Amino acid sequence: MSLLATIAAAAEEGHHVVNELPFPAVVFGVIVFALFCVIAAVTFSFRDVANRHSAKADAYAREHGSATHH
Repeated sequence: MSLLATIAAAAEEGHHVVNELPFPAVVFGVIVFALFCVIAAVTFSFRDVANRHSAKADAYAREHGSATHH
């Protein structure tokens, strides 16, 4: 059987495997959006951490010769 005959026979059968999603496609987007929001909240919680201990930062700057602008 030639390649074209094989393709034609496969096309005539008409059945193909469809793997259904476990839930609607929109739910995937909602899950990913929620994960990004959680990651953004974790990242946002670390803002300004370096300035929480200004005494340590000033001591480090003095020891290592950095100029501080306060």
